[in-house]
Amino acid sequence: MDFSTLTPAPAPRAVPGTAVVVGENLPADADAMYDAFTRAFAADTLDEPALVVTTSGSTGKPKQTVLTAGALQASAQATADATNSHGAQWMLALPLHYVAGAQVVARSAFAGVRPVITRSITRHTPFTPEDFLATAQRMHPGARMLSLVPAQLHTLLDSHNEQVLSELQSFTALLLGGAPASARLLKQCKDLNVNVVTTYGSAETAGGCVYNSRPLTGVRIHIQEPDEHGTGRVWLGGDTLASGYLNDAEKTSASFFQDTHDNRWYRTDDRGSLTNGVLTIEGRADDVLITGGIKVSARKITERLEEHAAIREAIVTGIPHPKWGQMVAAMVTLTPGASAPQSQEFTDFVASALGKPAAPKVIEVCERFPVASTGKPDRRAIHQMLAQAAAAKDQL
Repeated sequence: MDFSTLTPAPAPRAVPGTAVVVGENLPADADAMYDAFTRAFAADTLDEPALVVTTSGSTGKPKQTVLTAGALQASAQATADATNSHGAQWMLALPLHYVAGAQVVARSAFAGVRPVITRSITRHTPFTPEDFLATAQRMHPGARMLSLVPAQLHTLLDSHNEQVLSELQSFTALLLGGAPASARLLKQCKDLNVNVVTTYGSAETAGGCVYNSRPLTGVRIHIQEPDEHGTGRVWLGGDTLASGYLNDAEKTSASFFQDTHDNRWYRTDDRGSLTNGVLTIEGRADDVLITGGIKVSARKITERLEEHAAIREAIVTGIPHPKWGQMVAAMVTLTPGASAPQSQEFTDFVASALGKPAAPKVIEVCERFPVASTGKPDRRAIHQMLAQAAAAKDQL
């Protein structure tokens, strides 16, 4: 792709009153959303905005991602094709203000089958194995679909409940996204005959648009300026792309582009490689930590920590440090039944594979990660907790 020919896309200026607008501070109703999406899909044109996902940006200014009915329909069609789940009933276990939750409703409307909603969504209570089991037993027979984040799947598998496992095995597919899933979790699901489909995407791509590392039908991938390993900035294109950010020309023009063939492209914040149609995400563009002048990958450190038998999940971040520039720090949860070894064991485990600079100087063990309202790990809170832990240990 010739990037010199790309032109910034204009920002959408308005949305109709029929569009569904969701956000952390915007209450949403699944039945009303279902009806709105059904009407949008039946309209004469699919170019009208049908969904606006509002997120609070790091600057405090909300970012409103606008998705047309056509983008939602293309995503729903491609998902049904990829998972052989046409006409399936969905379980809604993700918050409606999160694009993956809203997409469960949109895909349900496309299939013409209302989703069955967990108590955690209707009553704003924690997602539990009992909640999942009760909801699954209310679903229709036949094709059934489910979308979860890794923390929810861990919750279900850690229950060691045979009924829960039986229900998980009955789903046509379980879409897993929102955060990277550990290799151990994916192997566990494969061994248990649970059909997990890993997804990659964002609100800007109408949710997941790459399933099991391969693009959905109609989705295009380009790697910008790949290095000697084939790794570069990931660009995504296709019919599932958002129109841009509502009334935000600056952010839209920095992320959304059009080529000379009128194809739309989205510039992600991720680095990856594409080999024989398989996309491998190496981490965010800002994933590289520089400690003592040496570059290390937070994603590779995370993957190495999760190879340790005692660690279930890990999150790695860089803490500002007056001497090293950044200090590598990690928060981990333990596999069920494991006891926490000394931090030095984890440090040596990382150093043996990635070198001493990559070894975390601070490692905090917790029962479960703090989570954001989307159900994903709250990385900002984790960063603050690790910084406080480092300060308490006089390491800053």
